[in-house]
Amino acid sequence: MRLVNWDVTNLKRRPCKNSCRLARESISERAIELKGPAREHIMSTHAITPAAHATIGYALAKSLRPHQWIKNTLVCGGLIFSRSLFHLPSILLTLQAFLLFCFAASSVYLLNDLNDLEEDRRHPKKKLRPLAAGLISPTLVAATMCLLAVGSVVGSFVINVPFGCLVLFYLAMNVGYSLKLKHVAILDVMIIAIGFVLRAVAGAVAIRVEPSPWLFLCTLTLALLVGFGKRRNELTVLKDEAASHRVCLEGYSTHFLDLMMTISAGAAVVTYALYTMADQTAQRFGSHALVLTTPFVIYGIFRYLYLIHMKFEGGDPSKLFVTDKPTLINGFLWLTSCAFCVYGPRQWMPW
Repeated sequence: MRLVNWDVTNLKRRPCKNSCRLARESISERAIELKGPAREHIMSTHAITPAAHATIGYALAKSLRPHQWIKNTLVCGGLIFSRSLFHLPSILLTLQAFLLFCFAASSVYLLNDLNDLEEDRRHPKKKLRPLAAGLISPTLVAATMCLLAVGSVVGSFVINVPFGCLVLFYLAMNVGYSLKLKHVAILDVMIIAIGFVLRAVAGAVAIRVEPSPWLFLCTLTLALLVGFGKRRNELTVLKDEAASHRVCLEGYSTHFLDLMMTISAGAAVVTYALYTMADQTAQRFGSHALVLTTPFVIYGIFRYLYLIHMKFEGGDPSKLFVTDKPTLINGFLWLTSCAFCVYGPRQWMPW
């Protein structure tokens, strides 16, 4: 087989600070186009050096998607709203739960990378992922995936059996999602949303606090909004190639997704507002002051819709929520107001 002669010397000699990144991306893009011996030739002749390319360890760590771990902070909900924020044993259990969900989630990401390898190579952005770009081997990814999955299950059962069952169900559900269910329109987003719900409920179960039905509903509706927003962004960015990248996108249209997002956004606002005004909430916190946090939730939803429709963002919600300054400020204000309403002196509350 004739191998393509491809030179990246000029890229490597560039004095600019981005030369290493440009060389790495160029090699990755060329390698993606080839298969078999030609692919191996590109990756071997342009050897990965510390100065110009990511090491295998860095590439593997990047494949774990640590920026996605922000989703697992949902396990802290039970700690905050059960008024256990200053209870050291509960804090330690919540931290353990967070780490175990990070391991479980990363194992799922690795499974997705293995299962979607060919599709990722055709995606404008995902083709630069370490596995799709050929920077790490499928064998290493599979071994790491198994290690993380087994470790997360064993560690979760050490905390307590109900928490272990939730983590096990989370993994089983995501295996089904990765292998088949992600191709079914609507159901794919529902499964993603249930994954968020499991995180929130598991956080309460880890510290042996009874999960509130409101926790389930609020998390579900917000997660549905984010999930449908992500699908809309993919449909908009990929256009005619959307179905070839993700089969379920063939069953969506921007009009339908806009409708689903409108329903989910309205349900999220109403559900959270009802939670703040519920008698059970007032009895737990000693006042109806939590209703003061509602404007921050409404603004957060409006801001997300604005970014989706006006800025055409939302393909990676985890990055969006930690890079968009108005969203970060709003999130900080919401957390601060919640802490004031839950832990502040009752005499300071307006209701």
